[in-house]
Amino acid sequence: MTTQTLPIDLYYAATPNGRKITIILEELALPYAIYPINIGRGDQFKPDFLAISPNNKIPAIVDPEGPEGKPVSIFESGAILKYLAEKFGKFYGTSWSERIKIDEWLFWQVGGFGPMLGQNNHFSRYAPEKIPYAIKRYQDESHRLYRVLDTQLRKQAELGKGYVAGDYSIADIAIFDWSRGSDNHGIDIAEFPSFAAWRQRVTDRPTVQRALGITLEQSQQISAATDKEAQKILFNQR
Repeated sequence: MTTQTLPIDLYYAATPNGRKITIILEELALPYAIYPINIGRGDQFKPDFLAISPNNKIPAIVDPEGPEGKPVSIFESGAILKYLAEKFGKFYGTSWSERIKIDEWLFWQVGGFGPMLGQNNHFSRYAPEKIPYAIKRYQDESHRLYRVLDTQLRKQAELGKGYVAGDYSIADIAIFDWSRGSDNHGIDIAEFPSFAAWRQRVTDRPTVQRALGITLEQSQQISAATDKEAQKILFNQR
């Protein structure tokens, strides 16, 4: 069994993509050190951060005990989840068939659920001009994706399974914190009972509670809804 002696460096902001990584680090009981990246003030564009995250997005990690004992840096939350799950042999199934299912739902989140909910949030809450077509387009797509998730969870429940790809996995970790914003996404959770039960089940995990309890200094908090300077940095970059 792989062990970790030195802490993993986590470059973090308190967003759904950031919390994915604190959740898995807590689930794996790994030592880690948080380096806050104030994305509302442009820390993500500093050369030191770009050296490990060239897409100027959080999260990123540096594992001092990477492959062949050498340090490795990883960006993109899905890639980090897969790396940690594979390295420590947990939350990624034990067979090819299990991993295929987990990968399907992991990529469903990083390619669809997260980006579509992000666009929904942007046009509904942050865009300076309210564009009805854009708001409806992303709210409708968000609703469709929640229905896809609810249907999958209902089918799993019929098989006696409580999680999106069978057993608890990095697919659940990837999806979970994005789903906590369902109210902002225009979703009536009562419409999706299998999803609601799953979200509560994940929320109740002590490891998840510890990850959700991580707070940053007030200066690191994002207030893009009212902070014009943060909006200039976060939106419409070329």
